[in-house]
Amino acid sequence: MEDNPDEALLAKRALARIELPLTVKIATDGEDAIAQLETATQLPDLVLLDLKLPRLSGFEVLEWIRNAGGLRVPVVTFSNSSEARDVQMAYDLGANSFLRKPVSFDDLVELFRNLTNYWLVWNESPPAKVTS
Repeated sequence: MEDNPDEALLAKRALARIELPLTVKIATDGEDAIAQLETATQLPDLVLLDLKLPRLSGFEVLEWIRNAGGLRVPVVTFSNSSEARDVQMAYDLGANSFLRKPVSFDDLVELFRNLTNYWLVWNESPPAKVTS
């Protein structure tokens, strides 16, 4: 979820260089992110969440995912912030990981390659909630 169209395009280009079949959906603000998650017919395998979103911040979206939404989906925060309080708050709200956005495109591709390998190839996700 990325509100900056230039950064969203850069991310899509970097993800296209990874040799995995990925479906990428972009939310332009926090309310759009929640709306997409609420109406999804299938939950995403991974949410890459910018913290500095308009309307509702990434922190508010993360809190909704973990509390109100109750979704069992890995959330990786992805931010330009290097503030210790942002890192702490993201983990306190239930983020699975906190990554800082790299400066170079090549580093972004490498980060996404490692990120997708870890979360989408090697990681064993929990099964969907089973109701009794």
